[in-house]
Amino acid sequence: MLTVRLPENLEQRLNHLASATKRPKSFYVREALERVLEDLEDAYLAEAGYEEFLNSGRAAKSIDQVERDLGLAD
Repeated sequence: MLTVRLPENLEQRLNHLASATKRPKSFYVREALERVLEDLEDAYLAEAGYEEFLNSGRAAKSIDQVERDLGLAD
């Protein structure tokens, strides 16, 4: 169970949508989370990985070097 406080304008919009479509508000909240959560996970996990790399002291490689290392260079 999760309780969320919404700004009044969002709550009014959600109430209107739920009323107009005869669906519960939770349906739209769940759908919105499903649509956005994957993007948020990607962004925050990439940021965490980047921070970990920066703190590791390891040297960065150019894309050309990565391609050579993987045997993908021409």
